[in-house]
Amino acid sequence: MLNLNDLHPETLAVRAGTMRSEFGEHSDALYLTSSFVVGSAEEAALKFTGQMPGYIYSRFTNPTVAAFEQRLAALECGERAVATASGMSAILALCMAHLKSGDHIVASSGLFGATIQLFNTYLAKFGVTVSYAAQTDLSAWEAAAQANTKLFFLETPNNPLTEIADIAAIAEIAHRHGAMLAVDNCFCSPALQQPLKLGADLVVHSATKFIDGQGRVLGGAVVGNHALIEPIYLFLRTAGPTLSAFNAWVLLKGLETLGLRMKAHCENALKLAQWLEMQPQIARVYYPGLPSHPQYDLAQRQQTGAGGVLSFELKGGKAAAWALIDAVQLMSRTANLGDTRTTITHPATTSHGRLTPEARAAAGISDGMVRISVGLEYTDDLIQDLLTGL
Repeated sequence: MLNLNDLHPETLAVRAGTMRSEFGEHSDALYLTSSFVVGSAEEAALKFTGQMPGYIYSRFTNPTVAAFEQRLAALECGERAVATASGMSAILALCMAHLKSGDHIVASSGLFGATIQLFNTYLAKFGVTVSYAAQTDLSAWEAAAQANTKLFFLETPNNPLTEIADIAAIAEIAHRHGAMLAVDNCFCSPALQQPLKLGADLVVHSATKFIDGQGRVLGGAVVGNHALIEPIYLFLRTAGPTLSAFNAWVLLKGLETLGLRMKAHCENALKLAQWLEMQPQIARVYYPGLPSHPQYDLAQRQQTGAGGVLSFELKGGKAAAWALIDAVQLMSRTANLGDTRTTITHPATTSHGRLTPEARAAAGISDGMVRISVGLEYTDDLIQDLLTGL
């Protein structure tokens, strides 16, 4: 019998988690049903208590969602995954399952704006405190840990500066202080980076991004071992921010082409970043595939590709950034990323617009910064599009 551990990621992305009904369908089936019929009252009782495996209600058990969870877990080299309605609900579920009043989080200061809002505004209501450490400063992570620290949380590369955190080193610090490390792997996806193999305890995904890859549906997931995922599953079963069967089916199709797409995203992003570095109107380009990137060597060791997202600072500040964004005709003006279509946005007033000016400054997000999620178009066409605004 084939062992999943013996298969390459390209094969897992197509085959892992495949289920077939009595009809023998070749493609992944879409189970659009709210509930599942049982044969007897006893069977229902056994399934509801978990003594018998099976599907009950699509809020927490659905074959299509299970297939997506199993396939993503295989790609991340994790024992188990749980799927959620969005990337933010994945982070919320993780925190609600593993944190309580009086606990403490150490998080990267360069987190996605909504994650910071979740930590500072909503978890704070329940007595969970957070300290922020510079993404690349290991001594800062060490100094921020407290006796009540339960969770270290980071995203690497982060949004929008593409700073690279040393996952293995931060995992060692977290574990020494008795805390878990959760890594948001949105920018790389398992095609380019597998944080669990580097020492992380949990991996978080906004499957809305590169996993779907075509801007169609929302979804999220948390991957880890059975012991850490079970409490998250129980929270989702009760609270309900779970993934719909239709969205899971779309995401399954996205996983099948993930490796191919990520290679193309990386190639296009590198070419565009190299061109941007030569433009006199641009003060600095942030992309892990450039030797000028401060964590270039770490990215080369930790990732198998630099990813599809880059950012840059225009010398003219906000006025120049907005003028460029308004001038493009091919790129899509939207804050979403990970799409086959290239998107362009102004982080200071969109994805990180709810942060205070001080928090944005601490995260290194200037008013002159523009972020591009490079799609699968012909790169020279993207360059010509940017020239209209430069």
